[in-house]
Amino acid sequence: MKLHESIEPFREAIEALQHLFTKLDNPGVIIGGVAVSFLGRPRLTEDVDAMLLLSIEDIPRFLEAASAEQINPRIQNAAEFAKRNRVLLLQHSPTETNIDVSLGVLPFERETVERGIVQFTPTLSIHLPTPEDLIIMKAIAHRPKDLEDIRTIVDKQSELDSERIKYWVKSFGEVLEIPELWHQIEDILKG
Repeated sequence: MKLHESIEPFREAIEALQHLFTKLDNPGVIIGGVAVSFLGRPRLTEDVDAMLLLSIEDIPRFLEAASAEQINPRIQNAAEFAKRNRVLLLQHSPTETNIDVSLGVLPFERETVERGIVQFTPTLSIHLPTPEDLIIMKAIAHRPKDLEDIRTIVDKQSELDSERIKYWVKSFGEVLEIPELWHQIEDILKG
């Protein structure tokens, strides 16, 4: 599978989301399977995931701006759900593409957006986390699919800041009381 094949179904939704980020001074990055397709190996995904630096007080303003991009809540009481769960469940109406937007507030999340990189295709530019930061997010999720995503990123990226990855994964492991988090990816990083 080629990169353009893995993201083409989402191109319009990604463009709308990127336009929304630009309106809001780029406070977000595309994460999940779409990011893995750029930074690792192209793979199928069912939706577009993003992380946005947004306080819960700004959710109504964000939803209004999103509506102008034809990105609308896909559940009733989306704002209330987001306040409780720190994720907005949205949909790009023209393409019926689901978009999950995590609301970032932690220092790591702020750094991830600030350190973000822009990748280009012939038809799209996309704001992504660095490979290291995507690996950290995938390590925290630590599902089998996430560990495989980490492998593909490590295989494609020749130089990674493994000290940054180790610091954040160990830190999250302590906070989440999952001390084995680092050990789950340590061997993968050694290649």
